[in-house]
Amino acid sequence: MSQHIHTHLAPEFPLPFSQALRAGDFVYVSGQVGVDPATREVIGETIEEQTMQCLRNIETILAAADLSLDHVVKINAFISRQEDFPGYNKVYESIMKRPFPTRTSIGCSIGSYLVEIDAIAYAGSIRGESN
Repeated sequence: MSQHIHTHLAPEFPLPFSQALRAGDFVYVSGQVGVDPATREVIGETIEEQTMQCLRNIETILAAADLSLDHVVKINAFISRQEDFPGYNKVYESIMKRPFPTRTSIGCSIGSYLVEIDAIAYAGSIRGESN
């Protein structure tokens, strides 16, 4: 059985999805966009600003599950504009520690957002630790 994970410190939308679910030792975080949790307003106009906010939102949700970004083993990113991939990579590399999580990055239209990121975290250990 999965456990619902929710925090009022992360963005909340009136849509039919959970912020995250824990299934065994894995936590699956729904796609996060670069919005302020309190106002749901987009943060900044650049891919760098929105990527930073997406990762902060994921970090906040993981904290509600007593985890951190260091537990993330898989990232999926959906990026609106092909030319934004370098800016996305720059912020991603500055936030995520090595060894980096596995990752898929897809260029696609996601409305007014420049990026949406979802994550899978493993509670059993952090990346780089011996199991």
